[in-house]
Amino acid sequence: MPVADTSQLISGVAERYASSLFELALEAGSIDAVGADLDRFQAMMDESEDLRRLIQSPVFSAEEQVRAISAVADKAGIRGMVANFLRVVASNRRLFALPGMIRAFRQIAAAHRGEVTAEVTSAHALTPAQEQELKSALKGVTGKDVVVAVKVDASLLGGLIVKVGSRQIDTSLRTKLSTLKLALKEVG
Repeated sequence: MPVADTSQLISGVAERYASSLFELALEAGSIDAVGADLDRFQAMMDESEDLRRLIQSPVFSAEEQVRAISAVADKAGIRGMVANFLRVVASNRRLFALPGMIRAFRQIAAAHRGEVTAEVTSAHALTPAQEQELKSALKGVTGKDVVVAVKVDASLLGGLIVKVGSRQIDTSLRTKLSTLKLALKEVG
């Protein structure tokens, strides 16, 4: 019996929820405010292992997840549409897809503004000048304004991984070393 592709399941769920939230934000004229609240919640997920565990773990009941998410949103000053959205996601037992929902919302909002989002993973934080240079290079490739979402991952050792839509460019030192190690094994 084949195993279901959970990444596609999460992607489909994430896109449906993100589209609904975007439509509501568009009607209310609050796309930027909703995006800012989602960014704040994403930053909290990035910083808190406990919050990530709450979101990813199936052992918590829907009621426990709703209570916890409501408390986290209140503490962060996230109210209104995004707070209600988080409660609905929790009560529907879809918190596991929340990171994908936030990513999908950003992509929909960027497309609405005529922009493209690039997810960049770097071995260290980029300076504003480096980020601007990267945006310019990506604009030359895509022909559109590019919003860059940078994530730092020291395990890359050096270089970048840039993902724009379905295209990915990996110039990380870790990948280059792995490729070299593989090539040396084949030669030996």
